[in-house]
Amino acid sequence: MPRPLSIFLSSLVILGMIQLGCPVLAQSPKEITNSIGMKLVLIPKGTFMMGSPASEEGRRKDENQHEVTISKDFHLGVYEVTQAQYEKVIGRNPSHFQRARVDNQNADLPVEQVSWDASVEFCKKLSALPEEKKAGRVYRLPTEAEWEYACRAGSKTAYSFGESSKSIGDYGWFNENSGINGDPLKKQTHLVGQKKPNAWGLFDMHGNVFEWCSDWYGDYPNGAVSDPRGPEEGSGRVVRGGSWLLDAGYCMSAKRGSNASSSWYFNFGFRVALSSSENP
Repeated sequence: MPRPLSIFLSSLVILGMIQLGCPVLAQSPKEITNSIGMKLVLIPKGTFMMGSPASEEGRRKDENQHEVTISKDFHLGVYEVTQAQYEKVIGRNPSHFQRARVDNQNADLPVEQVSWDASVEFCKKLSALPEEKKAGRVYRLPTEAEWEYACRAGSKTAYSFGESSKSIGDYGWFNENSGINGDPLKKQTHLVGQKKPNAWGLFDMHGNVFEWCSDWYGDYPNGAVSDPRGPEEGSGRVVRGGSWLLDAGYCMSAKRGSNASSSWYFNFGFRVALSSSENP
């Protein structure tokens, strides 16, 4: 069967580059599964409006809208870090919501009661695992800008799925749907990946547990910026995404929060980021 013309031409281009001595960069895989079974998806570089417009219902004064460019591709965890993954790397499970260990029902619940400090330590120890070191992977928390960019997945609305919170129950766990078997008195975290993902294949960006970001909390700039990393110091680290404990308004794409880096609660978790292989 003859090859499609596009494949033939691409082969000629690559062959020509090799003959001319030009480097041919390997593309980062769209999805990575690491040595502990954690899945990460490629988030393409781009420019977006971070924060919220003045007309957005429920916005706060600290959500000043401004243009942000993410100049390099990166990978982000498809799911929040689970209790099983955390225990495999750290050796213990600090979570409040643990089901019976005999059948390992807690394995895919998001880890919680983890501080920013503990989340950073997890990233360091995960990066130090033999197979991860061999692959050259260095894990970290996403910046606040990376987090919102990934959460929005190209959307410009209050939530990644639209302007209204009416459909949030299809995408995340929050205080109105987090009860076990519908019991409003037994609210808690839920297994990761049970709701619909956003357009970039990320689950639980709205609700379940708040997610730590790498930045100190601070005021946004007024003008356009590239790859912001927050202020150099502060009193609290940024948390994003809302949780099972709070209402839908806390799950909005632009909604910000902060807490001391040593603080931990039963609705605080995290997900990991990884720079692409071309842009370590």
